Amino acid sequence: MNPIEYDIRTEAGDIDDVPRTDDLENMRPLPRISVHAFCESEALQHLMERCGSDRRMAKVSLRITSGGTAAAANMFASTATPNLIILETRANPSSLLADLAPLAAVCDPSTKVIIVGYHNDIGLYRELIRNGISEYIVQPVSMTDIMSAMAAIFVDPEAEPLGRSIAFIGAKGGVGASTIAHNCAFGISSLFSTETILADLDLPYGTANIDFDQDPAQGIAEAVFAPERLDEVFLDRLLTKCSTHLSLLAAPSMLDRAYDFDGTAFQPVLDVLQRSAPVAVLDVPHAWSEWTRSVLAAVDEVVICAIPDLANLRNAKNQLDALRKLRPNDKAPHLILNQVGMPKRPEIAPAEFCEPLETDPIAIIPFDIHLFGNAANSGRMIAETDPKSAVAETFSQISHIVTGRVAVKKAKKGGLMGLLRRK
Repeated sequence: MNPIEYDIRTEAGDIDDVPRTDDLENMRPLPRISVHAFCESEALQHLMERCGSDRRMAKVSLRITSGGTAAAANMFASTATPNLIILETRANPSSLLADLAPLAAVCDPSTKVIIVGYHNDIGLYRELIRNGISEYIVQPVSMTDIMSAMAAIFVDPEAEPLGRSIAFIGAKGGVGASTIAHNCAFGISSLFSTETILADLDLPYGTANIDFDQDPAQGIAEAVFAPERLDEVFLDRLLTKCSTHLSLLAAPSMLDRAYDFDGTAFQPVLDVLQRSAPVAVLDVPHAWSEWTRSVLAAVDEVVICAIPDLANLRNAKNQLDALRKLRPNDKAPHLILNQVGMPKRPEIAPAEFCEPLETDPIAIIPFDIHLFGNAANSGRMIAETDPKSAVAETFSQISHIVTGRVAVKKAKKGGLMGLLRRK
């Protein structure tokens, strides 16, 4: 929190609106707007560049220009103003309004303006608000300050909260990422009595319908190939009920057409899923394309599943590095080690596997061919097949972590099940 800004807002009687450090994580994505930032300092310019790379601003058209009030007035004298101008100025309180006059003369009435200033002056703050400035923030500012101010202007405070989206992807084919995703979706829905949607994004080879013993006539293919029809009502017709609180958006699992998609093909599906249920679990196929990158960049949580061998180590490292760049302002992806302890198979010890990844696994799932085989062949989840098993408890713990109901502690010496601490 910016202590200077806190002083201004406290005197203005608006304490509840002070941005907090957790606001960014829970913030709704900004709508499709145009933003032009005029920066007098390198610090704000770099900050705006970081904002521009954030997934919550994926729809925002952002332009950054060096300069202050005069540069903005000169530019917009001959061009239309955007939806929002962010303007940094070092002007004194006594002259700031006069300095803004040339810009006000060329500004479209619908354009919003956020001023980033250097003077903690409650009188100035009130005067700016009275004169139509949307927000006044005092340096030093953070990403949370800037993006919270933008959200306060353009995001409807009465809008329903978005559901949490969690994507599971394998570091390599055949590591059990789909099985883990399906069991976690079932666990989230049953443990917390939360309406959950499981979306199988592997259109040609998806197995969610098999794992839940379902044979739906429609599913995700209809949603992806008809985005113009997609809304909450249409989605509801495509869902298959798997349990009291779990619905499935199944893949066709057919090869009657090619499944080539552009980078934003699944974005409408993700938007509707987040509006339709508190939790959406996405089973993402092991692929690296524009559309999988787009999905992984947009979701709230990413879970990478791997088995402890060299190819998985290389791929997991590449995925983690790529996703940290794609999601620079989000938590690092979670890691799950699966099929650990397979008889007669040489494998890398979990501690050695995780060291170069610079992350600890949130779970280590042992190899259990009978338990997983029986569950798969009967179309049931692990918690239904053997609810008292250690693996069922592990899926419960994963469900708590990925929904934010449990904190992840640094691994202690001697065991990885000490990773969990109930809130």
